[in-house]
Amino acid sequence: MTIKIKQEKHSMPIFKRWFMAINGCNVPDIELADGITKWLVISRACVFTMTFTSGVIGVLLAAIYSQVNWWFASLCVIGLIIAHSANNLINDYIDVKQGVDTEDYPRAQYSVHPLLGGLTTPKGLLQAALILNLIDGIIMIYLIIVRGPIVLGFALLGLFLSLTYTGILKRFGLGELTAFIVWGPLMIVGTAYVSSGDLSPEIWLNSLPYGLIVASVLVGKHIDKIEADKSVGVRSLPVVLGEKKSLALNKFFFLLFYVLILGLVAFRISSWGILFTFLAIRRLLMAWETYSKPKPESPPEEWTVWPLWYVGWAMYFNRQAGEFFILGLLINLIIGYFI
Repeated sequence: MTIKIKQEKHSMPIFKRWFMAINGCNVPDIELADGITKWLVISRACVFTMTFTSGVIGVLLAAIYSQVNWWFASLCVIGLIIAHSANNLINDYIDVKQGVDTEDYPRAQYSVHPLLGGLTTPKGLLQAALILNLIDGIIMIYLIIVRGPIVLGFALLGLFLSLTYTGILKRFGLGELTAFIVWGPLMIVGTAYVSSGDLSPEIWLNSLPYGLIVASVLVGKHIDKIEADKSVGVRSLPVVLGEKKSLALNKFFFLLFYVLILGLVAFRISSWGILFTFLAIRRLLMAWETYSKPKPESPPEEWTVWPLWYVGWAMYFNRQAGEFFILGLLINLIIGYFI
């Protein structure tokens, strides 16, 4: 293992361990950790922020353009996070069975792998995924009953993309497009519909910017894994384009995010509040600088996901841009109450 973690005593406060797992995917001495910490690492809770952000954006858009049923909205966001967790477990199981995830593959190096790291067994991983999917199925059935069959359409499309991602889509350069669709229109518009029953064009258009910078996170991850993916026959978009073009592509995605934000405001699809996303410019510039230089030979102090590099900076920008997008939508919602 080449995981680099700041060495601390295992006696660190339990909430600090949870925060570390959520924020950086790893904790020291994971084999000695409590069950919740292990679960946060096994399920890769460090990437749930993207799903939570998409869900909250969907709820806020529903509130801006229509009326929200907050119970339905809460269930939908919870269901999305459960689905994301189940999908991560299934992906890890399939990748091990297909020989993609090995001790030398980045997945087992940037974080303790549930199976290769001995945190659980294949049976335990599948049982956990089954339980999560059963819970999600109950939520889905309830929401179909109370909101209508369109919910089933969103759910089935999400399930299809989830099941085909590992074995098919990411192997043929379609994984990044899948991320854009899932975390953009699928999650955001789907949540807005469950929350309000509204499928207006404005909601669809507002779903595009955040979906784009989620796709940039996946592009960054696949740039980091170009050589490893080549060796196992995974033809991700960076494998197809090459590192130089892929780095340029992510820079384009960063800029396009703001072009879309400006377009939404300029064409009065959204109010000016979402311009608060420009407060994340500092992080964009840091990511831009990183994408303009070669990857370092060794990780900086406390870098927790080595050998991954470019994905960390894409996520660094994604998190703050998503937070300010949510703030902007909240401001738009407040403005709407007084106009």
